[in-house]
Amino acid sequence: MTEQQQKTPYDLPDVSGLSIGILGGTGDQGKGLARRFALAGHRVTIGSRKAERAQEAADDLAGEHDGLSVSGAENPVAAGRSDIVIVAVPWEGHKATLESLRDDLAGRVVVDCVNPIGFEKGKGAFALPVEEGSAAEQAAAVLTGSRVVAAFHHVSAKLLLDPGVGEMELDVLVLGNDREATDLVQALAGRIPGMRGVYGGRLHNAGQIEAFTANLISINRRYKAHAGLRITDV
Repeated sequence: MTEQQQKTPYDLPDVSGLSIGILGGTGDQGKGLARRFALAGHRVTIGSRKAERAQEAADDLAGEHDGLSVSGAENPVAAGRSDIVIVAVPWEGHKATLESLRDDLAGRVVVDCVNPIGFEKGKGAFALPVEEGSAAEQAAAVLTGSRVVAAFHHVSAKLLLDPGVGEMELDVLVLGNDREATDLVQALAGRIPGMRGVYGGRLHNAGQIEAFTANLISINRRYKAHAGLRITDV
C-alpha cells in the first residue's frame, strides 16, 4: 500500500438526500449554514421561537437564489420535519430551548455548534465555564434520546452569508460518541464547497473546541480577518 493510499479517508455515507433543520436559524450563523446547505441541494427548515421570523429569514434566502428549498417554522416543527438538526441558538437560551424540544428531537442526530463565549472590556472574548463541560455535553445531558454531535464551531457567519465567497476554505472538527452520527456530520460538512469534516474526538473533548473560538475571535479582530482552521497531513 502506498503512502497516498494510507492517507486516503474511508468512505463517508451519501447524505445528499437528508433534510436539515436549523434551530436559531434567524441568527447570522444559523442563517449562513441554512444558505450553504440549501445551495448544496438540501431541503432546509429554519427554526425560530416565532414562525414569522423564521419565514422572513427563509424568504430572504429564497429571494437571493431561485430554486432554493428553504422554509421557516417554529422550532418544534423545524425539528420534527428534519433528518438532522443543527443547534445554533444563543448560549443564553441553549439549555432551555433544548429542554423544550426534547421530545421533538428524540431519535435524531443533533449537531450542536454553540460556543459559550463571553466578552468583557479589556479582556476581549473568553470561554465561559459550563457545568457539564461544554455546550455539546449539556445538549447530550438534556437530549438523552438523541445522538448529539459537536461541529461547525469555527465557521465564519460573514463568509457563509457572503454571495461573493464561492468556497469555504476550512476544515470542520466533528466530535461525538456515535461513529455513524459523526460520519454523517463529516459527510454533511463536505457538501459545502471547500469545506471538509474531520473527526476530532469524542464528545468530552468538545469543551476545548468551543473555547478555541475565543482565540479565533482575537485573531480576527487583530488581523481584520475571518480565520478558520485547516488540519494538515490528513
